[in-house]
Amino acid sequence: MNLRINLFFFSTFMIFCVIIIRLAILQFVEGPTLTEKESSNIVKDVPLPPIRGTIFDASGVKLAYSTPTQSLYITLMKDYSKLHGSKNRPEAEEIAARLLEVFDKYGKQDAPKMTKQDIIDAMDLDYKQYEGYSPRRIKMDLSDKEIAYFSEHKSDFPGISIEEESVRHYDPDTVAVQTIGYIRTFKGSKSLSKYEEIDKKQRNGDVISDPGELYTEPEFVGFDGLELMYQDELRGKNGYKKVPINPRNMPEGVDEIVPPVKGDNIYSTINKDVQVATEQAITDQLSWLHTHPVSGKTHPNATTGFAVAMEVKTGNIVAMASMPDYDTNVWQSGSVTPENWKKIQNIYMNGTIRSFGPGKKGDHPESVVLLGSTQKPLSVLLGLNEGLITTNTYYQDKGAAYFGKEGHQTRVQNSQGHVYGGMDPARAIEKSSNAFMVDMIGSRLYNKYKDKSIGVWDEYMTKFGLGVLTGSGLPGEWKGRKEYINDNQSAQASMAYASFGQQGKYTTLQLAQYTAMLANEGKRMKPQLVSKITDEKGNIVKTFKPEVLNTADFPKAYWNEIRRGMKSDVSAFGDFPYAFARKTGTSTQQVGRQLVDNGVFIAYAPRDNPVLAVAVMIPEGGFGSQSAAPIARKMFDAYDKVYGLDGVPKGTATNDTNGTGTNDQANSNH
Repeated sequence: MNLRINLFFFSTFMIFCVIIIRLAILQFVEGPTLTEKESSNIVKDVPLPPIRGTIFDASGVKLAYSTPTQSLYITLMKDYSKLHGSKNRPEAEEIAARLLEVFDKYGKQDAPKMTKQDIIDAMDLDYKQYEGYSPRRIKMDLSDKEIAYFSEHKSDFPGISIEEESVRHYDPDTVAVQTIGYIRTFKGSKSLSKYEEIDKKQRNGDVISDPGELYTEPEFVGFDGLELMYQDELRGKNGYKKVPINPRNMPEGVDEIVPPVKGDNIYSTINKDVQVATEQAITDQLSWLHTHPVSGKTHPNATTGFAVAMEVKTGNIVAMASMPDYDTNVWQSGSVTPENWKKIQNIYMNGTIRSFGPGKKGDHPESVVLLGSTQKPLSVLLGLNEGLITTNTYYQDKGAAYFGKEGHQTRVQNSQGHVYGGMDPARAIEKSSNAFMVDMIGSRLYNKYKDKSIGVWDEYMTKFGLGVLTGSGLPGEWKGRKEYINDNQSAQASMAYASFGQQGKYTTLQLAQYTAMLANEGKRMKPQLVSKITDEKGNIVKTFKPEVLNTADFPKAYWNEIRRGMKSDVSAFGDFPYAFARKTGTSTQQVGRQLVDNGVFIAYAPRDNPVLAVAVMIPEGGFGSQSAAPIARKMFDAYDKVYGLDGVPKGTATNDTNGTGTNDQANSNH
């Protein structure tokens, strides 16, 4: 028995010794290796950007599209940072030097030349832009010779790989470029809240359930216009590599590759033929204004023009022109050169929805101007609805009106001091009587509501989409400026000046929406810029239908009175084959120490069954009947050729390069 007990305790002692020795070996000998193996089980998802979807015009013409290209990437296989890998730094610089030699020898001759420092910066050796395991893009759009060389000498450049990406192209005819927008790198787009939030989530390590939602620094993203508005649809879905990493955050091969999903395609409501005809019409008219007198003088400072054509029943935007425009392909690399930036800095924004300066020396109006007499149809509607006037109201126009305290009255006269005599509300619109608007609308509204009159006026402006967003969804859209809300002047003065269009600055898109609302008798349509979205196989993902944002209910007689008044003579429409409603406008505003006249024009056609509404603004162009109206005529003609104002297309739109201005002031109302 004693022998057995001794054997048992001896065996137990030996077993414990073996266990202790094994634990010691695991702890001190195999420990570091096992720890590294455990760490290497961490797998990171490295995104692979998809090919961006195409933006088409209404007829299927590609306005923005992507083509595949090959890019050179490098994944750092060692730590080259100054902090921990300074001894490896010369090796990285030697790799950069050898890459430069290949680029110089085999690269495309017309491509921008890289320097050694450019390559080192792209490698991000100090991990300022990328994690250690993230591939760094060194060069896009490799030549065939570069691809062949790197494919054959891959072992000479540790960590390099050739990845397929895409290059964004835009129609060389520069079609609605500010509306279509452009792209920049994700790294250069974080000033926008959309990408700032995405970047913040990724940097904070927030859980992103779908790796396809991850963004990379060099990935191209929409930065303006439809490119930004439909970024999520156009982008598609990232693919990704599953990359195991070691404790130094460096890659250890690739476990799995999930391919990216191509972005959806966007079909814009913009029609290329109508758009190009509109752009050409503005360009031609600006040149004409520089050499032909309007209101007794030429207008050399008329260098910008803005126009929008909106379908009355659908809200579809057929043309949206902000001129001058530019070639959006300058953004192809994700940024622009200093030389190109100097050329485009005052024209790259969409002047039909934003207000910005023209970049000329001295004081000049911005891209958004006062409405002038195009305000008057709404002023009369307000007067009728508020009981200030009736459709039978008689007014004797003496050429001027007065408001203010007795002895300190302010005088407002008609354009060029015209005296129109007896008139009803419709004739007041037709002849553009400032005196009627001040006496019968502005002053009476103030007398009825006193200081509250500003709020009443604002309700009507808001209902007709003036001073509020149009609902288009375009990024950066401006609400306008309600100058009638002015602490430096009395409510009476605000109402007097507002009544004839001198107290509100609104965008061309707002003016087009307002015109369409006059045409359809009170329905404020949402401006539609996209008709449908399809996937890469052509399957419809989403369609967009007409949407009424709000309505203004007035008696039919009021609308008839407005339509009856919108018939001023405009020589540019002398042979127009359709009956149409229109209103010319000349908004006079002080810029610096001088007064300037801006041309404004609105119209819709046909008169009794409206199809298309048009708005045109020409800052510093003079009388709207002669500076803006000829552009509108060409827009209607182009639409008639493509779609038909009566539903029957008249043929393919062509660009008339001849000026259409006129100096026939006798037949024009301003």
